[in-house]
Amino acid sequence: MSLKIKVYNQSAEAVSDLSLSDKIFAVEASEDLLHQAIVAQSANERQVLAHTKDRSEVRGGGKKPWKQKGTGRARAGSSRSPIWIGGGVTFGPTKDRNFKKKINKKMKQKAMFMALSDKVSNNTFVVVDKLELKEYKTKQVDKVLSAVEKKVLKNERRSILVINDAKDDKLKYSGRNLEGAKVINLDNINIIDLLGHKNVLISEKAVKSLEEKYNKKKI
Repeated sequence: MSLKIKVYNQSAEAVSDLSLSDKIFAVEASEDLLHQAIVAQSANERQVLAHTKDRSEVRGGGKKPWKQKGTGRARAGSSRSPIWIGGGVTFGPTKDRNFKKKINKKMKQKAMFMALSDKVSNNTFVVVDKLELKEYKTKQVDKVLSAVEKKVLKNERRSILVINDAKDDKLKYSGRNLEGAKVINLDNINIIDLLGHKNVLISEKAVKSLEEKYNKKKI
């Protein structure tokens, strides 16, 4: 048994019906698995920016500040000791930290299916017959999104992820400045973008490519 969903044109007019695979678009959600997938992706995208120098990296401090005995002061071996001003930092953040997390490939795929299934079940998954622009025009993308939002989604505030089957520079660059919208191709589909946007607008060819790719595998 498969789900049926309407396919619209770029003017948001229904033109045909499309059957969706239960294996991808009717998967029961698991909060634990979704959380694990989100944490893993966030951690793997994290950049290590903060870095402090320890006493071996701070410049100077090669000479002993004063002799060991006879001065009446506490013994000191280096002016770059962490307890000195200008010294190294103890237990500070370093660029050697690794935040990477591993997640099983099948678990990651299943989490993505759960996110897609959630969009379908909540009627926030819209399929269009094609996503094509004749020229680089932000107004054209805005016109398509506005038509879909008004006639199909009936949203008050824009929050939509646009997924095309292949990389399309016209669509990508024309839509990148629209607030509340993000354009990606099928190769870049991910759990954070899916859950981070209320609605999904996807081309019919992208849906078929997605089913062809994953229906061959045993998940």
